[in-house]
Amino acid sequence: MTDFHCIETKSCFYRLNSSKNGLSQKDAQKLQKKFGKNELPKEKPLGKIAIFLFQFNNPLAIILIIAGLLSLILKEYIDSIVIFGAVLINSIIGYTQENKANQAIQKLKQLVEYKTTVFRSGQEYSVDSSQIVKGDVIVIHAGNRIPADARLFECNELQINESMLTGESLSSKKHVKAVNRGAALADRENMVYAGTMAVKGSGRALVTAIGGQTEIGKIASLVSSTKEEKTPLQIRLNKFSQMLGMIFGIVCVLIVVIGLIQGRGFIEMMETGVAVGVASIPEGLTVAVTFILALGMQQILKRKALTRKLLAAETLGSTTVICTDKTGTLTEGKMHVAHIVIGEKEFEFDSLGSRQNKKEAMSVSLALQTGMMCNDAVIENPDDELAAWRIIGTATESALFSAAVQSGLNKDMLLKSEPFIAELPFDSERKYMISLHQKAKNKFVIYEKGAPEKLIEKSVKFHHQGGLKRIDEDQKKKLISTYENLTRRGLRVIGFATKEFEQKYKNGTPEEGEVSWEEIDFDLNFIGFIAIKDPLRLEAKETITTARLAGIRTVIITGDHKLTAKAIAREVGLDVKAENIITGVELEKVSDKEMLKLVKKIEIYARVSPHHKLRIVKALQARGEVVAMTGDGINDSPALKAADIGVSLGTGTDIAKETSDLILLDDNFKTIVAAIRQGRIIFKNIRKVITFLLSDVFSEMILIIGSIILGMPLALLPVQILWINIVNDSMPHFSLAYEKGSDSVMREKPLLKNEPLLNREMKVIIFYAGIARDVFVFAIFYILFIRGVEIEYLRTLMFVILGTKSLLSIFSLRKLKTSIWNYNPFSNKRLLLAVSSSFFLLILGVYFQPLQTLLSTSENFDLKGWAVAFLIGFLSIVIFEITKLKFILNKRKNT
Repeated sequence: MTDFHCIETKSCFYRLNSSKNGLSQKDAQKLQKKFGKNELPKEKPLGKIAIFLFQFNNPLAIILIIAGLLSLILKEYIDSIVIFGAVLINSIIGYTQENKANQAIQKLKQLVEYKTTVFRSGQEYSVDSSQIVKGDVIVIHAGNRIPADARLFECNELQINESMLTGESLSSKKHVKAVNRGAALADRENMVYAGTMAVKGSGRALVTAIGGQTEIGKIASLVSSTKEEKTPLQIRLNKFSQMLGMIFGIVCVLIVVIGLIQGRGFIEMMETGVAVGVASIPEGLTVAVTFILALGMQQILKRKALTRKLLAAETLGSTTVICTDKTGTLTEGKMHVAHIVIGEKEFEFDSLGSRQNKKEAMSVSLALQTGMMCNDAVIENPDDELAAWRIIGTATESALFSAAVQSGLNKDMLLKSEPFIAELPFDSERKYMISLHQKAKNKFVIYEKGAPEKLIEKSVKFHHQGGLKRIDEDQKKKLISTYENLTRRGLRVIGFATKEFEQKYKNGTPEEGEVSWEEIDFDLNFIGFIAIKDPLRLEAKETITTARLAGIRTVIITGDHKLTAKAIAREVGLDVKAENIITGVELEKVSDKEMLKLVKKIEIYARVSPHHKLRIVKALQARGEVVAMTGDGINDSPALKAADIGVSLGTGTDIAKETSDLILLDDNFKTIVAAIRQGRIIFKNIRKVITFLLSDVFSEMILIIGSIILGMPLALLPVQILWINIVNDSMPHFSLAYEKGSDSVMREKPLLKNEPLLNREMKVIIFYAGIARDVFVFAIFYILFIRGVEIEYLRTLMFVILGTKSLLSIFSLRKLKTSIWNYNPFSNKRLLLAVSSSFFLLILGVYFQPLQTLLSTSENFDLKGWAVAFLIGFLSIVIFEITKLKFILNKRKNT
């Protein structure tokens, strides 16, 4: 392989049959067919057979298999067939649901795509990173993830974070000159590497390696970059299941021991103990929760938000504070120039065509020219009609570029007369951007745009009535007052300045590294202001209200002036006063201790830098808040990572997306609130599944223990217990994942961050209402037995009662805080299908001859038995509804 770092850029282009204009689209397609996509070797996903076999890798399945083998050895063939059948059916169900959940997660992963700007045939295109080929020319800006290994040939103060490859925490400063052949990876400062991040500046580079040939592709430990880890909820569920397993394991041992003492058969008691254990432990709970989370992520995706981690899906419901940017989230993000102010004269942009007769025309044109020259936006399709142009760049820069074009300016023509020399990119700390151009030999001009107060401070003159006038302190105050009046109207205001100067360089034109911005960025001529308008999203006000009713506080964090932010806040319905606003400058003077008090009342953080976001997040979290933080820039990533829910914008940088939990595909504030609503529904559905599964765990146990203690025949046979487990736990609880949630879900307080799985309502339903019902069922068994009812009929009755009451009670457990009379219990079609299928299995167990023989169910089971079973089922619903009603009434008293 060629060491591209040690040869000149001309040789690099020659060896890869490319040029500074990049490859043609046709050549790129040919190369991709030949060498494949730009993707790292992927870890082979677990195959279907492996997933199926994994279902047997749990203690319960192993115990069942041992019990089945014992039955086989002792020639209890019917019992062994049923036991092995139960294991197989449970495994098939587990496999089906786990495979479905995995497929859902894989589909979501595939949606996380990263775009790269490439230069092909002299034009810029935005393509998926996987479409990059060797010989492509890539365009790099701060915040971009580098898609492939590449040799730099243009570099403008470019710095790359290569810590993932080199371990060096400091960013690597890049250049274009060749370096020594033996240079270590960290010293190859003319190269950029796949997976690293641009943190400053810009540049262009020639792709030299893709996919597995890149440096990151050679590192085996990084081949599988995303591993699926268990979420805290899943860990708690596993511990919960283990605890239940231990408790029920002890009970099952006692059942076996007591039965043996009473002289019952060893195999009979062994199978009974195992069957009770299997029926009691909700082994499908973890898979069901994973399924609910994955399905919830898909529902969130339908609302234009991509959840990158399962953890985010379960945390969303606990959000108490949303820290949001203004531009694009609360507003449409479709900025356009509304006003241009030169000196004390304001121009409506719509009427600029009539300005040619005015003496200020040259100043207005210069302001627009500055906005065009000091601008990174580019037209992706310049050959199309003006109305169809796609401008790649930030909303602000696109608006400025578009306005300049509409006024008749042509950037290509301007660059011919004033060639580009160097650029100082916009930085959130500096708050301005500079572009340096050459007018003639030793004569140069700088165009500068940024925060008006920064530019006014550096200016000595300003444009006024068609000429230049000196700035004194009074005039500075007037300009600042004009600026503030514009921001009060909710406009985003940008200042523009320029300066022509003479300076001698060795070759007439400064080479890379020769430009010292400090030596030229002073004594500017302030041109004026351009005010950009970004209309409020129509649904923003309603969404803010929805969030407030849900107990969620909205905090605006913006780089805009505080008056602009205040105007927008009032438009969306936030009653913000002066004491509720703080600026970045004021924030710097606030101690960490004072910050803890401030965050309680501050509603707007204006003119802040990204590093302030991290302080805000930590201060809110220290007060016990669960924080969702939005961001789109590379400097936002620490705050996104620190937040409970990091929310990146779909139009944001790659590093912001990688460190976030939620990606807004439409950049809309409404989408955050919709995702939070779905997060609440997810948690509620998980609780419903837990309640349903655990409300039945004591049923078989009470019947078996009661039978043994009273010296009666077993109320249920082991094979019947196993079949009931299949009937009740196979499908119904998965259908609860499709519950849509009630309208009141966003009128409740946020979930506590560490809210326990079992709340008071669940405990009462499971441990009091459920056990009371099960004791009543045993009482029926006891009364009928002492009255001489045939034991085979009685066992069939208990078998049918346990199946029926469980399948009917799920309709009550669909809503834990709403009475069944206040909702349509049959609205979940998947639930109806699941319950119907389970009833069919139950009926088969009673009347289908082969199963009747296997399960020892009575041939004489009649409609009276079904009537009793359904009566108990409806009684179960009544008991649960009375329990729910008590909590509903208590809740109303307390509100």
